[in-house]
Amino acid sequence: MALRVTRGSILRYRTLAYITGVAVPILVFVGIPLSLAHKQSAAIVVVGIVHGYLFPVYVLFTLDLSRRAHWKIGRTVLIALAGTIPFASFFAERNVVHSLEPRAVPAEAPSAPSAPST
Repeated sequence: MALRVTRGSILRYRTLAYITGVAVPILVFVGIPLSLAHKQSAAIVVVGIVHGYLFPVYVLFTLDLSRRAHWKIGRTVLIALAGTIPFASFFAERNVVHSLEPRAVPAEAPSAPSAPST
């Protein structure tokens, strides 16, 4: 059975792209300067941990979407790497959504088990 691009798979990718897109600039433009200038590492630790746990999930969702959309390896790698460059994931997300949304199908609802007749 071939995998199809679903609205759910796009939504999963999109959500993590936004979170990663916000976490990286905070880490780079707030956390690191605070750490260097004032020896305050709390911001860099918190945002770094959040980004560190969520980035692999972003990569997994990117791989899932690339498998469903039959992307070439180069495009998959570039979109995954966009999560490491400040603001790049926003551009990658916009590109992905515009290219995949027209052919996305609604996710199939799981069928409820039928009740035995009495």
